[in-house]
Amino acid sequence: MAAPVDDMFSLCVDPCKVTSSVEVKFIDNIKGKGLFAKRSIKKGETIFIERPLVSAQFLWNSLYKYKACEYCLRALETAEENARRLSGNPALSLPHPELCHVRPEVHQTCPQCQVMYCSSECRQAAADQYHRVLCLGPSEEDPDHPINKLKDAWRTVHYPPETSSIMLMAKMVAVVKQAKDKAHWQRLFSHFCSRAANEEEEIAHKLLGEQFRGQLGLLHSLFREALYDDHLSRWFVPDGFRSLFALVGTNGQGIGTSSLSQWVHACDALDLPDQQREQLDSFIDQLYKDIDKETGEFLNCEGSGLYLLQSSCNHSCIPNAEASFPDNNFLLHLNALSDISPGEEICISYLDFCQRDRSRHSRHKILRENYLFVCSCSKCTSQMDELDVTSEEEEGEAEGETEGDEMEDEMTDV
Repeated sequence: MAAPVDDMFSLCVDPCKVTSSVEVKFIDNIKGKGLFAKRSIKKGETIFIERPLVSAQFLWNSLYKYKACEYCLRALETAEENARRLSGNPALSLPHPELCHVRPEVHQTCPQCQVMYCSSECRQAAADQYHRVLCLGPSEEDPDHPINKLKDAWRTVHYPPETSSIMLMAKMVAVVKQAKDKAHWQRLFSHFCSRAANEEEEIAHKLLGEQFRGQLGLLHSLFREALYDDHLSRWFVPDGFRSLFALVGTNGQGIGTSSLSQWVHACDALDLPDQQREQLDSFIDQLYKDIDKETGEFLNCEGSGLYLLQSSCNHSCIPNAEASFPDNNFLLHLNALSDISPGEEICISYLDFCQRDRSRHSRHKILRENYLFVCSCSKCTSQMDELDVTSEEEEGEAEGETEGDEMEDEMTDV
């Protein structure tokens, strides 16, 4: 049974305001639902802010000491601590430390397992929602605990750059197990788009990669051992587990948080004399060069979450909205990239900025391989007569970029 549309707005900040701005409508059997504007929305406007049903930090990201709140994924390192670790310079001092809003003095741990939270509110929210099921107590570091065996098995088949986590599925189970109204939560999870059996198989293989496609059975066995519940028996049979796997792979939204990035944005907003501005910009540029040399592209605390309303946004190669995480936690802000008229569909892009600039053939190849659909947005329709340029040919062209161009792209990403 599909979740009622009212449920779609239940995790938004100020849901009444959001329902007056947008609506979810059925489009057709191919695209399914879509999100549409009910009023004029201006470029730069925040369309809605939404928290996830569940979210989880990526397991390798956590293992490599990217410290994040276990509940809201807020970065727990101060900007200076973050910069020191990423640059490999333990003596580094950041100017304007007052612009970092991380407050270690209010951080809390679970008294049983010592998992970290950014506040007492997050610790309590996790305990109320799922953590009583997932808390390992003194077995937190025990490699033989069933949940740790599940985590280790996932790490062996899903290497960085990470796109999902088995713990998102574990939290779905834990939420239902802890809930008094189990039917309510199962109804919410039933909203997320489902796939045909052959598509589920493809998505599972894509998440695992060709080398590990045979490991789905092992993950299913460990998942069942760690979390089985009679109320959710359909999620623990092989077909149900594959469906759950595909649900997370299809609907999971990446989340990135960074205290250093927050500090940089705050520095950018400072009103400084020209000489001080030049000195600060030079310092930040050099810092990112040092980080690139020491750490590479992995700058953020990273994870993924399941967002009800955001999941109704379809793809376009010329999106009119984009998701971001400016609060340094799991709160998703959907912002308008252009003016949006009443009745117009609100679309995001499943491609990054560089991928959107590639040929129609190349974009379709990426979308087919990763999301199992063929895009028919206005950009793709207008380019139907283009010659088919393969991804490999475009990648060959990209190799001609200068090192400076690559660094400039990375600065933009940050």
